[in-house]
Amino acid sequence: MQILPFYAVCDESGSMSADIDTLNKALFDLHQEISTNPTIADKTRFGLIGFSTDAHELQPLVDLSDLDELPALEASGLTSFGNAFGLLRQAIDRDVQALKADGHDVYRPVVFFLSDGVPTDSDWDRPYQELLASSFRPHIIAFGIGQADRSVIARVATFKAFMQDEGTANPAVALREFAASLTRSIVRSVSGATEAGQGMSLQVDDHVPGFTSVSLDKL
Repeated sequence: MQILPFYAVCDESGSMSADIDTLNKALFDLHQEISTNPTIADKTRFGLIGFSTDAHELQPLVDLSDLDELPALEASGLTSFGNAFGLLRQAIDRDVQALKADGHDVYRPVVFFLSDGVPTDSDWDRPYQELLASSFRPHIIAFGIGQADRSVIARVATFKAFMQDEGTANPAVALREFAASLTRSIVRSVSGATEAGQGMSLQVDDHVPGFTSVSLDKL
């Protein structure tokens, strides 16, 4: 069977406090959407990493239909990227090897990365480059909300980058749209591949309501 490893890597810094409940609800909706659709659930495995000053794996890669609920993100600490990318590289390496050992074909992993601030660690580029240099180099779709820096979000993304629209007064609105886009992308991509009897081609909307697409061409 062909499996898509799919990771949400979400900022848990203290500045997320006002919006963390909305982000948890967004991830809950994603869980419900994927786990209740047998076609998608069979081909998707989901992992959740939270990060601030440290990084920790809240949910190791799993079939979402095996879970009643996801662990909750909690806001504390400062925005820090380096440990998140280091942990993500280790997790993907472990997960891809385990899936292959079980006889699965594995798609290139997809990472949805969300931050609401500028990283406080100046050396995060090294673990990020190590992640991209690995044999399982993931597609990274980066979302920035709140005080996130546009250029940083563009640097993180390898596939697409989005910034919360200036006209979106409440970041919670943008987070709900993030969840809707995230769900649509996975559902459409996996379902389309199944119906066509071919490999998955990742499909992500060029514009997400509440967000503006950030060009990666200049990087």
